[in-house]
Amino acid sequence: MLCFFLLIYYLPSATCSQLLSRHRRSWIIDSFAIEEGHPGPFPYVLGKVNIERDYRIYFDLFGEGVDEEPKGVLSIDKESGTLSVHRAVDYEEKTMLKLRFEARKTDLSIDTKLGVEISIRDINDNPPRFQRDLYEISIAEEDAQGSHLLKLLAYDRDQRGTPNSTFHYEIKSVSPDPPDIEFFIDESESISFKGCLDYEVAEKFTVLVEAKDHGEVVSLSSSTTVVIHVQDGNNHLPTINGQTGSGKVKEEETGTSPLRLHVTDEDSPNTPAWRVKYTIQGDEGGHFKIETDPDTNDGILTVVKPLDYEAGAQRQLSISVENEKPFFSCKVKERTSSGLWTVATSAGDDPGAGPPSVQVLIEVEDTNDPPAFSVTVEEVMLEENAPNGTWVGKVTAVDPDSSHARDFVYKVGNDPAGWVTVDPHTGDITTVKTPDRESPHVVDGVYTILLNAVDDGKPPLTGTTTLSIHVKDQNDNVPQPAVDNVDVCVSDDPTTANITAFDLDGNPFGGPFSFELLGDVEGKWKLLPSHGYTAGLVKEPGVYAGPHTIDLKISDMQGQFGIYKISVSVCDCSVTPGCRSRRETATTASGAIGIVFASLLLLLFLLLLAVVISCKKEFTTLQTSDSSGETLLVSNIEKPGTDCELPDCILAISTGKKHHNPSDRQSLHDGMRHGQVLTKDMEHFVYKHSEDYRRENISYLFHENWNQTTWNSLEAKGHHNTSQIEDMNTMNFLQTRNSSYATDAALRALLHRGLSSLQETEEDLLDYQPHLYADEGDSDNVSELESITIPDEDSFHKALAYICKPPHTQN
Repeated sequence: MLCFFLLIYYLPSATCSQLLSRHRRSWIIDSFAIEEGHPGPFPYVLGKVNIERDYRIYFDLFGEGVDEEPKGVLSIDKESGTLSVHRAVDYEEKTMLKLRFEARKTDLSIDTKLGVEISIRDINDNPPRFQRDLYEISIAEEDAQGSHLLKLLAYDRDQRGTPNSTFHYEIKSVSPDPPDIEFFIDESESISFKGCLDYEVAEKFTVLVEAKDHGEVVSLSSSTTVVIHVQDGNNHLPTINGQTGSGKVKEEETGTSPLRLHVTDEDSPNTPAWRVKYTIQGDEGGHFKIETDPDTNDGILTVVKPLDYEAGAQRQLSISVENEKPFFSCKVKERTSSGLWTVATSAGDDPGAGPPSVQVLIEVEDTNDPPAFSVTVEEVMLEENAPNGTWVGKVTAVDPDSSHARDFVYKVGNDPAGWVTVDPHTGDITTVKTPDRESPHVVDGVYTILLNAVDDGKPPLTGTTTLSIHVKDQNDNVPQPAVDNVDVCVSDDPTTANITAFDLDGNPFGGPFSFELLGDVEGKWKLLPSHGYTAGLVKEPGVYAGPHTIDLKISDMQGQFGIYKISVSVCDCSVTPGCRSRRETATTASGAIGIVFASLLLLLFLLLLAVVISCKKEFTTLQTSDSSGETLLVSNIEKPGTDCELPDCILAISTGKKHHNPSDRQSLHDGMRHGQVLTKDMEHFVYKHSEDYRRENISYLFHENWNQTTWNSLEAKGHHNTSQIEDMNTMNFLQTRNSSYATDAALRALLHRGLSSLQETEEDLLDYQPHLYADEGDSDNVSELESITIPDEDSFHKALAYICKPPHTQN
């Protein structure tokens, strides 16, 4: 039994430091150790603390074992200092108790403090324990003796480094216990064996292993069970014991099974040692395969490649069989007292013999074979544009049936463009259609046709060959431009647009090409470069903005050429990049003309509709006068109540005098309010202004501040020579109605201009492109007409847009 002593360390307090300097203190404490698991009775005296004092001392004890876990183990007599133990302790829970002694005077002031450690003495109360009570492992039958099967591991909770925690392993029993195998614990504390494993003798072993410690008083132990499963090895070879099936197969037939082999094996069923695999020898050409039935282990022979009766009526095959797992055998020769035993092992095939095999005979039955062509792909050459009836080539087929040859005829199987025909008896191929190398069915200059030979068997069989016609190219296509219109930007310097050409013919009948401009292009256009696959059309600085047409000649390397009209749009690319905005909505000349006519007809329809919907029952009698020498035709000849008030966009013109009195001005004012009546002077002014509008820019008609200054500017332009308004009151009246007069003048001028434009040549109308104001349905981006961008040169539509705007949008 181990003995532990009491460790004492001195912890004086601040209050007793002076006492320590004045008094000599002597502590006499025995060495204390508590033995774990003491049987009692309790309490028992552990020892006594003695101290020399001239005065009375009281003792207190605190810490582990008293007021800290494990509580209630120790106590001390306050006056005598006797230590008592009240219950047993466990070394595995606490190896040492840390406590504090305190000595107090009668006034309860602390005299001295001491720290004390009391050791727990270990006893052998724990046996070694395995991690698990049961282990199960599997080993292969062919594992060699001395193999490590399982590493053992146990643990003892008693104090380390003592006999109580030191132990060893021992095999107590093995079941079953055959003579050719022995289990043992090796130096690495692993389970191993001597001899040979045999699945047929024992499929499982149960080994009881004990771990025992070396305790001096008492020795403790525990055990575990190890179950060892033996996996069957291949120590029996398969044996072929028969075959079933006709052993016959028809030529040209695949997927059939003419034969099935049967085997037996004494190893465990459905294990790699029992399952077999077959190998075919003598199958030249790879016509057969053999697979293993997973349920019966039979070998199923199948035809995977057609057989030819003419190549042989019988096929001799050799089929061998072996297990998936290699063969293995082990026999004990000598059992030695120490070390491993002497055994004899073999791996692979059974010594002195190869894998079992059997010879099989397969008979091939003759059937009708399709005609066979001499070659599978026939290559011929044919000139492009050859006349109909040109001989292309000849194909030849034979009937491979040696026993009964059949008659057959030649046919065209697939001729995508219908170029050829074949003589059904001779196989001669001739053209029935002009060959075209540029046909979409010609790929890389080769036209492919399938030809068949069909015999008269029942059912008739067909042989097929491929005819590849290499079409020799001719220069039967002229070069063409990739586009028929280009865009050029306005610039003070020469600007260039590229024109690319292509030719459907191949080399040497294609590019590079020669480009040439025809007509009067001096100082306007030139080509740089003019040779290659792309020409650069250079615009000279003097060419004005707008549509142009050039004649371009493009020639190939053999001199074949084509002449094309190229539309060139010259515009300011900063305003309309690439000139595309003027060409997005027009694709043909007829489309442009149709749009112009449709726009004018729509405008006239809207004007007529505006007149109809503004009809009123009231009408005003027009003022007539003969002083001017002119005749006013009376237009309000309808019955009262059916006359119409003209809308603001239409101005009715009437003749009148140059001078009016106030009453006339009043009646004129009433007439304008009801019928929009003007004097002859105003009519003359409007018509004169309309004529001027055709020659001059009409922008001054749409100035946002139409006032006296505007009228004066009109007089300065010469209008006062034909229309003089003397009465300033009338002028003031006119100023209040300026939008109506301006609208009428502009409308007449625009209609005249629009109708006149229809007399232009069709070629000029080709380049007119309507402006795209908005896409239908784009309700999220509604904008007023003022914000629409209209090219400056399109004055007709700009003026028309301004006239039709409501007055409130013009400011």
